[in-house]
Amino acid sequence: MLLESIMGNKQDTNADESNSTSNQKNGYKLNNINTKHTKKPKASPPKDAVTIEELIDDSKENKIEDSQLLTEAPTIRVVPPLNFCPVEKNLYRSGQPSALNHSFLEQLHLKSIIWLAIEDPQDNFLKFIDDNHINLFCNLGYDSVESNSWDGLSESSIKQALEIIADRRYHPLLVCCGMGRHRTGTVIGCLRKLQGWNFASVSEEYRRFTGPKGGRILVELLIEAFDVSTIRIDKKYAPDWLLR
Repeated sequence: MLLESIMGNKQDTNADESNSTSNQKNGYKLNNINTKHTKKPKASPPKDAVTIEELIDDSKENKIEDSQLLTEAPTIRVVPPLNFCPVEKNLYRSGQPSALNHSFLEQLHLKSIIWLAIEDPQDNFLKFIDDNHINLFCNLGYDSVESNSWDGLSESSIKQALEIIADRRYHPLLVCCGMGRHRTGTVIGCLRKLQGWNFASVSEEYRRFTGPKGGRILVELLIEAFDVSTIRIDKKYAPDWLLR
């Protein structure tokens, strides 16, 4: 029995050696099966790179005090009017503001509003104008609709509007009409022409506010034909952006 045990162990040993030799011939190394992969060394960041650690340190240094954080949602809704857009410094354009837009307009500290529509402004808009002591310019030299090919907006009304715009004593100033598209676009287009813009740029700006239906050819013809030399500008009160 002892002899058989010894012989059996020897046979097992020979079998292991034989398997090891066979694996080595086939290119396998048993002692490497459980070996961990060697990690590649980390690449150093570029010379001028900002590391995450540096960003974290900066955020700690510039940490906002808890007392400066908003703990409640704002209670006032600030919503701009339809087609609202700054034109130049202290000069804006839009459609007729609704009551929802009044808190936004208060942030502009308007001194004057030019109303270009034939119809009167809505009562809530008139009340806002009165409550905030804003100068309202309306009915600017309109011809009758029958005698004018486009909504009664004449060269005379455009001229009056531009001369008000050209006086910074009326600024900050809002130019508006019912939708802020065609009448407002006509006056702003003539203003751009007064500033020396080429007609392609004037037309592109006008069409930007006209919506999916596009611009009106009569508006563009009126802008193109408008004679800016008739506008009287007092350089003493003209805004800087008009004197460039």
